[in-house]
Amino acid sequence: MTTAVDTPALASRVGHYLPYDDIYVVGREKIREYAGAVQDFHPAHWDEAAATALGYTGLVAPMTFVSIPAANVNQRLFETAVIGYDMFVQTEQVFEQHRPIVAGDRLITDAELSSVRRIAGKDLITVTNTFADESGERVHTMHTTVVGITSDEVDPALTDAVQGSMMYGVNVFGRDGADDYLPEPLRPRIEVPIARPERASATARSFDDLVVGEELSLRKTHLSRGDLVNYAGVSGDNNPIHWDANIARLAGLPDVIAHGMLSIGLGAGFVSDWTGDPGAATRYGVRLSQTAVVDATVGGGIEFTGKVKSLGPEARSAVIAISAKSGGRKIFGLATTNVTFR
Repeated sequence: MTTAVDTPALASRVGHYLPYDDIYVVGREKIREYAGAVQDFHPAHWDEAAATALGYTGLVAPMTFVSIPAANVNQRLFETAVIGYDMFVQTEQVFEQHRPIVAGDRLITDAELSSVRRIAGKDLITVTNTFADESGERVHTMHTTVVGITSDEVDPALTDAVQGSMMYGVNVFGRDGADDYLPEPLRPRIEVPIARPERASATARSFDDLVVGEELSLRKTHLSRGDLVNYAGVSGDNNPIHWDANIARLAGLPDVIAHGMLSIGLGAGFVSDWTGDPGAATRYGVRLSQTAVVDATVGGGIEFTGKVKSLGPEARSAVIAISAKSGGRKIFGLATTNVTFR
């Protein structure tokens, strides 16, 4: 049974910082696997010649790929500092791409508990990951915000059901009680310089052709339960609410739902398909408002639309507002991408 969470005590741990103990090597085939899992078929993710033609040194990773190298260090952070909850619900995700990540990159990754806020009786917890290359330059920053859910908010049968369904050695809840908190020595974050883009934007369109209010063409995506299982395997996000209907309902959901990060990844591909250059985006932020339900028989779908919200002539950049709907419901509350154009 989970104990009540002492929010002020949790807030006192803001700044708790963990480096990942090893280097993550970005593999060519892993890029292809991930691109397939998020249905992103831009040639630069698949074909080395196409990537080279856009100025990359190898296959370029989709912008949301960094969620994979972040997974292990984030799990360790939650197990040692963010404990006492029975589950977490992702609510917001922000990616800052300082330069695109390509096959062969060797990433140094960390995690920091960067914010704890209590709003309307809920704990909102933000973890920040930074990704640096071996030269010591930061190539990406990612911020993940989740809502912590305690035992009095979920069906008591949920914990036993999850523990009976998970892979051996995987624990989605972390430790069982706040009394187990054993803080590691608090190490100061080592600030590293942000990488400068190594290549000019190679978007299909010039900034000079853009107009505020211009709409992106509708993109319809379809998801089956098989797509969710595949994404779970590729990303390492094995939460059973994405593949077990009984557990999803015990968690208060109508049925199995798509991973929030999968929905976000689909949205990133929607924009990069329109721009023609997956490395042109510099920031991508999504606030999740609803879930995408995936039926066992007919599956589910997400429809993406967007428009040019504003233009920045000095940087030749644009802010693209993204809308995503599933089953007639908006699943993105607020979503924007900043893109630099040629």
